[in-house]
Amino acid sequence: QDQLVESGGGLVPAGGSLRLSCTASERTFKTYTMGWFRLAPGKGREIVAGIAWSTSDTYYADSVKGRFTVTRDNAKNTVFLQMSSLKPEDTAVYYCAASFHTGIPVRPSDYIYWGQGTQVTVSS
Repeated sequence: QDQLVESGGGLVPAGGSLRLSCTASERTFKTYTMGWFRLAPGKGREIVAGIAWSTSDTYYADSVKGRFTVTRDNAKNTVFLQMSSLKPEDTAVYYCAASFHTGIPVRPSDYIYWGQGTQVTVSS
């Protein structure tokens, strides 16, 4: 059982930036595919970005392409989500999650470990 701890959320004006971090407790982190999801009021949980264990393969939802960047530091068991040009519609609770899939699954059910979530609020 791994534990994922997110940090970096907050309140920013539209057009601003935030960097989220997610640190895993297990050394097996480097074998995980990591995903960032978000849950907004009235909407289902959706994947925002993902990064495979090798770091050469990434995925972005169309809504964040060109604005968000996912990276990982396996030596520090940490994955990052750099968010720029934030919009009010990016407001949500953001979760990191870990999967044993070799690709980058987009369904929440394919991820086995989840962080507690961090609130991101973008004001207009």
